[in-house]
Amino acid sequence: MPIVMACMNMSKRKEGALIVIEKGTKLGEIIKTGEPIDAAINQLLIENIFFKNSPLHDGAMVISQKRIVAAGCLLPVSHSMEIPKSLGLRHRAALGVAQETDAIAVVVSEETGAITVAHRGALHRWLTAEQLEKLLFEHE
Repeated sequence: MPIVMACMNMSKRKEGALIVIEKGTKLGEIIKTGEPIDAAINQLLIENIFFKNSPLHDGAMVISQKRIVAAGCLLPVSHSMEIPKSLGLRHRAALGVAQETDAIAVVVSEETGAITVAHRGALHRWLTAEQLEKLLFEHE
């Protein structure tokens, strides 16, 4: 799966990423805040978008109907006091979108390289490739 492979590669290099996968709740308002892309899901494209200092590396990539539809998108930020202080804005944004929608948000930490998934208001941290793939396929 290109998303899993891209996340694992970025994790090894400690390149941050935030990928949101639309489910039943339409993310049209979030998509409008970014740059339109409309491309097939591709490992190299994902890695290039999140390459440090690329124009779209800040913000979220949104995937809808098995296509990358936008990048550089702004997400609602969770204000939960239960989020560990060691987690940054990407994690708060991932949890924010997961609290307000049924989307799945994948975060690769720039600090630790750790992979986290936010879904249904919960964070699943320190995921392996197998665990990430299972979470993504489980909710297809």
